[in-house]
Amino acid sequence: MTHMRAVSLSAHGDSSVLHFGSIPRPSLVAGHVRLDVHACALNRLDLWVREGLPHLHLQYPHVLGSDVAGVITEVAEDVSSSLVGAEVIVNPGVSCGRCRACLSGQDNFCSEYQIIGEHIPGGYAEQLVVPAANVLEKPAGLSMVEAASLPLTFLTAWQMLVTRAAVEPGETVLIHAAGSGVGVMAVQIAKRYGATVIALASTEEKLAHARELGADHCILSAGGGWYREVRALPFVGRTGVDVVFEHVGAATWADSIKIARRGGRVVTCGASSGWEATTDLRHVFYRQVQIMGSTMGSKGELFRLGPLVARGDIRPVVDRTFPLEDAAKAHKYLDQRTQFGKVVLSIRE
Repeated sequence: MTHMRAVSLSAHGDSSVLHFGSIPRPSLVAGHVRLDVHACALNRLDLWVREGLPHLHLQYPHVLGSDVAGVITEVAEDVSSSLVGAEVIVNPGVSCGRCRACLSGQDNFCSEYQIIGEHIPGGYAEQLVVPAANVLEKPAGLSMVEAASLPLTFLTAWQMLVTRAAVEPGETVLIHAAGSGVGVMAVQIAKRYGATVIALASTEEKLAHARELGADHCILSAGGGWYREVRALPFVGRTGVDVVFEHVGAATWADSIKIARRGGRVVTCGASSGWEATTDLRHVFYRQVQIMGSTMGSKGELFRLGPLVARGDIRPVVDRTFPLEDAAKAHKYLDQRTQFGKVVLSIRE
């Protein structure tokens, strides 16, 4: 087989630029493995890449999709053949493997760091070729669709809360957009670390789901009154919260900084409402608020996922699945922001 079914784009734009058809299958190169893709989850990153990001230069046709689960079918000569047949998930982060950051276990700080589906071809296809270092065993008991829903959001939320913000038992964590993929993961990780979780979401239905995941206090973000309602919580009041899990951006940034306590932490991984946010520096330096940026997580951190799933500390939350050929419909659905959890493309039965 020289070609495979895939959804690709040859220009930036709305969901109409996604084309389902046949493209050449990727070549197997040294240090890599080939896998049959069974499922690929969507992320808001897919929409940003499709629409176009500053300084992002793609080789067309480009295949989106960072979160992949599948079965290894072939390995390069320098990779152990014992991997053939393994059911795996894919770590979306690819780095050089040689620099100081990589060799220190901080590969997501590598100057050559790339994300599968963003900078290099991804999983909206029947096959994918990735470095052998980027595959690890699929957590037992999960379907391919469930497994595909986990890697990118787990890595992102884990690094934000555990590695960067160093959340501790008894602290208060405010989570924006708790119904998003990364928000769902953040609720579960924060609870696993013994924090009191305040979840914000745009509908009562999403808040009900957040409660099921363990959120202690659930507040509607629609209407813009969330700041006052969070302040009204007796344990917040004038003090504020310990950690703000921020990924909305311009629409919430100013209030996210104000709601943090003296010495509190605001950690951000994205800006779905806009990149250019206003920061009142008086709140930062006078109250000594820490602002932290975060992108993905190291390869080693993803190995924590399996045991957490096995113990029930982390569980996948899949909102809806679409067949590969309906990727454009899946993009439109994700862009409506009505989902709770992950939207996943089912590529093989």
